Amino acid sequence: MPSISTERTKLWSYGDLMGLRLVYWLRHPKPTASGQVRGVAMSQVRLALAALREMEEDLWAPGANPVVAVDRSGEVVLDPSGSPEELSGQGLIANPELLNLVLPFESEEGMKGPNLIEPRPTLRIVPGKLGGEPHVARSRVETRALAALARRGMGSNNIVRLFPALEEAAVLDAIDLEDQLSRNLGAEQTSVAA
Repeated sequence: MPSISTERTKLWSYGDLMGLRLVYWLRHPKPTASGQVRGVAMSQVRLALAALREMEEDLWAPGANPVVAVDRSGEVVLDPSGSPEELSGQGLIANPELLNLVLPFESEEGMKGPNLIEPRPTLRIVPGKLGGEPHVARSRVETRALAALARRGMGSNNIVRLFPALEEAAVLDAIDLEDQLSRNLGAEQTSVAA
């Protein structure tokens, strides 16, 4: 259940998005060089989600840019300073079998989630800015607004004329991100109907 909205059109918090990635990754089998690893039990998923909730407020404090990851067993791993460690403080050796909850993510069903900090080179997501909406870096222009103009037939060069502080690359990135998110919604609706 999303933490922001109980309405039919769901509003998800930043932590909700990370939690969804965590649940999906932990519950699905993972191929490895030595075979396939089964998903973990829901009890492990619940523990990992609780750990994520406990640290959420500190993760998005001004100036924080942590790596939040989860290993195959459901252990949430925090990397606040560049050297990964478990929540217990135990240091970890770099582990390729960690899922960084912020980095781009692809599901088996073909949905592609963007990077939750830098979804495109010219775009950012900042939990405390614009309600966590994707936007053009160093601006308050939401990607959704730029994509809406493009869907109404306005070309990227005309959009730049409306927003002269933006570069065309940022407008194109915004349109691309919103197209990707729309495709994800289409894939989700198809899988729910099946």
